[in-house]
Amino acid sequence: MDLSNLKPAKGSTKGRKRIGRGQGSGTGGTATRGHKGQKSRSGYSRKTGFEGGQMPLQRRVPKFGFKNINRKEYKGVNVSTLQEIAESRKLTEITIETLIDAGQVRKNSLVKILGNGELKSKLTVKAHAFSKSAVEAIEAQGGSAEQI
Repeated sequence: MDLSNLKPAKGSTKGRKRIGRGQGSGTGGTATRGHKGQKSRSGYSRKTGFEGGQMPLQRRVPKFGFKNINRKEYKGVNVSTLQEIAESRKLTEITIETLIDAGQVRKNSLVKILGNGELKSKLTVKAHAFSKSAVEAIEAQGGSAEQI
């Protein structure tokens, strides 16, 4: 046994079907394409979304709206959530890293602090954006809201 006489196990491989090679092959004549019609012709390739001449779906449905390429998607975190994190971890400063550790945001997301809920302790909060009500709630307790 050497590399010159290696071959696959008997019956494990199958030769490809050679279509259009005469009547004796069993796949001659129409070469498995059926009779006549667009699909039987050489060079045929159907466009994506083609519906046999019927107006395609992507042309029947009207164009709609627009996507702002400059939109920034913020992950909202409420003041009440900040209060819970500060109490459970005994913190006075909350940063993006703190929120990531707490499982509130992912590491690449932009964070906006929202004013829903109640804040009871003095906190220094660092985030990408703040709502007016959040800034009021933080500063009412003597804390500060720093934008990154």
